[in-house]
Amino acid sequence: MERSLSGRLGRSWDRSPRVQAGRLLTSTSRPLAACLVIDTILQASLPILVLVGLGRLIEGIPGVVNDGFGSPAGDRLTLALVLVGLALLAAMLASPFHDWLGTVIKARLSQAMQFRLMKSVSNPAGIAHLEDPAVLDRVALARGSLMTVFPADAPGFLAAVLGRRLTWLVGCIIVGTFRWWLGVVLIVVWQVVRRPMMRTIKEHVAAFGGNAAVMRRAEYFRMLATTPAAAKEVRVFGLGDWVVERYRQHWSDAMSHVWRIRARTGVTTAWVGAVLLLVYVGACAVIADAALDGDLALGEVAVLLPMLFTTMTGGTVGFDDISLQWQLSALPELSELEADLSSKRGGLSRSADPGARPTRRISFEDVSFQYPGAHDHVLDGLSLTIPAGRSTAIVGVNGAGKTTLVKLLARLHDPTGGRITVDGRPLTDFDAAAWQRKVAVVFQDFARLPFTARENIGLGAPEHLSDEPGILAAAGLAGARDLVEALPRGWDTPLSRQLSGGIDLSSGQWQRIALARALFATRHGASLLVLDEPTSWLDVRGEAAFFERFLDITRNLTTVVISHRFSTVRLADQICVLRNGKVVEIGSHAELLDLNGLYARMFRLQAARFAEDRDSAA
Repeated sequence: MERSLSGRLGRSWDRSPRVQAGRLLTSTSRPLAACLVIDTILQASLPILVLVGLGRLIEGIPGVVNDGFGSPAGDRLTLALVLVGLALLAAMLASPFHDWLGTVIKARLSQAMQFRLMKSVSNPAGIAHLEDPAVLDRVALARGSLMTVFPADAPGFLAAVLGRRLTWLVGCIIVGTFRWWLGVVLIVVWQVVRRPMMRTIKEHVAAFGGNAAVMRRAEYFRMLATTPAAAKEVRVFGLGDWVVERYRQHWSDAMSHVWRIRARTGVTTAWVGAVLLLVYVGACAVIADAALDGDLALGEVAVLLPMLFTTMTGGTVGFDDISLQWQLSALPELSELEADLSSKRGGLSRSADPGARPTRRISFEDVSFQYPGAHDHVLDGLSLTIPAGRSTAIVGVNGAGKTTLVKLLARLHDPTGGRITVDGRPLTDFDAAAWQRKVAVVFQDFARLPFTARENIGLGAPEHLSDEPGILAAAGLAGARDLVEALPRGWDTPLSRQLSGGIDLSSGQWQRIALARALFATRHGASLLVLDEPTSWLDVRGEAAFFERFLDITRNLTTVVISHRFSTVRLADQICVLRNGKVVEIGSHAELLDLNGLYARMFRLQAARFAEDRDSAA
């Protein structure tokens, strides 16, 4: 039983946000942690030393007036002056040290916590957590971005609060040397009145954390109004006032509970203030009465009265206490997020290496998939065989499940029903990250990396960034080499206007860069190439050039092509037609035309539209 109790206490201690704040600093830098302890002691003790020294100075003045500086009273006054001067000098030197230390600690911890958060969300091989609103709420809270109160500040504010509490305790003890019961009363009263005040602050923090989803939505509207991404449409459609109003509404909704708590705080503050006023008026009266009766010397009065003020400022709930509660609330969120996302990685990881697979086929066997929180299945009993070393095209209307199929193929998600096998072995047997290195994908919403043109392509296999011939070959095969070499700084041109000397590319040019990146990955180990709408951003000439290179691009690769353009998919070895999350037709272009089913109807409809466009142009 004792061991069980000890275990519970240990777990409770480990979960304490204050303990986590201390461990955060010590794990980042033990020297900085030691400096913070020293700084806390200095900040707490120096004001007390100065006040006590000033009291001794005042106490010695009458003796010097009567006997002169050459007397023992003058020697004591001189010593007191020296000690007070040293204490003041130490306080003056400690202040810039305190500011410097706070800046350094915040910078180091911000970097460390940002690294932990980035590592946590990047750790799982899948992306389900990045599509989960609850996880995104927790990420926002862990970052502290919703209220611009950052958890990296927690150790510094914790030290400040502890320093003030230490100053308060020493002040109470010094007052207790005059009347022991008066020191005890001050300690007890402050412990009593702090409880409801701290409880109110914790309610504020909890209320805000419970509205993280609404706050994140408000932040989205703020981003719409203040960032370039949506600036053009916000102005063209006159959405400025609408966006601002939506931000105000969401912010008000999120803060309404907090404001109700604040309204109740006024009552608490009133009775707390009344109690403290009575206590301190009584304490001053006790000191004044003792001074009038001659029980207190002038120097003692000069020490006790400032000490009363010190206990008041050190004991009250101030800005540091409020900020600290906000900061501490994010630390457990980060630790729990790390643990939860680490377990998600374990769910997608196995020890098996996919090796050279696929060598024969990839099979979807009665696969179903439903996104978390969704009511309908995107894929529902889908069965499909993708032959290795050949090209498979997938077509279907919007919402048929084509892009979801790609996510399952790349193990960004696992099926919720059925299974996917590679050469007869379940895909879930392989380590997800290792399998993803075998897959090169050009997503429809491909990444536009703010790096140089060379890096944008080479990051398809980052460990081979020095493979200059490979980068050139991939760019040539994707039709991107000429456009890169025509850039102002060629391959070293940053592809972002937000970088010095950088430029932006058209969407079609970016698509060629993305294709080159995927092809560079196939040069260094990826054997499965997935092209999701590979010509959607290309002009007529770019699309025609892609058709001419299609066989070269897909040679010796297992290729999956998703496209609405039948001029693209007709080149594939087999074509799969999806409808309502299932395969309804499969075969070559000629076979599907002969079948005269859904594919044939869609192909003829698109062909007729293109014929009309040509006639209109003529």
